[in-house]
Amino acid sequence: MKLFIQFFLFIILTISIQAQNFPDSPTDGKYYEVNGAKIWVVSFGNGEPIFFIAGGPGDAHPYLRAFDSLSTTNTIVYFDAFGRGKSDTSKNVTEYSLQRDIEDLEGLRKSMGFSKINILGHSYGGLVAQGYAIKYPENVSHLILANTFHSYLMWQKNCDNSNHEIKTNYPEVWEELMKIREQGAVSSDPIHQKIYGKVPYGFLYAYNPENFKQKSKPYPNLMNTKLYYQMVGRDGDFLVASDIGTFDFRKDLKNLKMPILIYAGRYDRVAVPWMEVEYKKYCPQAEFIMFEKSGHNPQVEEPAATIKLIRDFLSK
Repeated sequence: MKLFIQFFLFIILTISIQAQNFPDSPTDGKYYEVNGAKIWVVSFGNGEPIFFIAGGPGDAHPYLRAFDSLSTTNTIVYFDAFGRGKSDTSKNVTEYSLQRDIEDLEGLRKSMGFSKINILGHSYGGLVAQGYAIKYPENVSHLILANTFHSYLMWQKNCDNSNHEIKTNYPEVWEELMKIREQGAVSSDPIHQKIYGKVPYGFLYAYNPENFKQKSKPYPNLMNTKLYYQMVGRDGDFLVASDIGTFDFRKDLKNLKMPILIYAGRYDRVAVPWMEVEYKKYCPQAEFIMFEKSGHNPQVEEPAATIKLIRDFLSK
């Protein structure tokens, strides 16, 4: 959605990515060759592996470091997908796709020597997680979908909701935006992004913006905006297109046999509750949890409860 870029850049700058005794994301990792590209991986801990897939599309992994404490019971695998963070980028943006991300996850699993993996996909990362579980169900032990989307229709409705919220609560920003759109500007234009940036990130993404104040270290290529608009469409803040305009997992979710956990945040205005609860219909076999004091990132706003939920789920 329109503030994904602003939000995740901000969250990276405001969440600590390195707790005591945990590896450092910029330095304490290694590269794996996957489908012709070098993929940066930071892995540590003990027990069955859990792969974390970042959102965006276009985000690097550091904002997910809020899950570090799971390393006491599981081997954590954080990675920068192709085009993000310290991993290789493409000279041709058409190489970025949802299907590429799904196949890269499979390639990384093989390269790291794991027979089966647990997966947590957050936001856009949940698309990769769902697509992977549907295509490679035999390789998935547990599937966790966090604040994510089941179809292009849900993504579009959440874009519509975000725009409605901005128009209603920030009419001066909306008026400025409409003026440049009347002149032909679209979401991917820098001026368009700049105007959207005037809306505080916490307005759409946080239960309490004060939860995102801690400073962290810098990290390269935190958000690849070229990748983002390649995958959502050049005017994807208003009309989703490209990969995000066509994905739909609804009819396949009910056939998944592995344990599934789906959770959402009551104050999430981009993956809104009224759409999230539809997972109960499309994936009725899953455990569904709504965090009552969280927005788009329960791992930050209700960390203890999130970690306990995941640890208990993985122990089943």
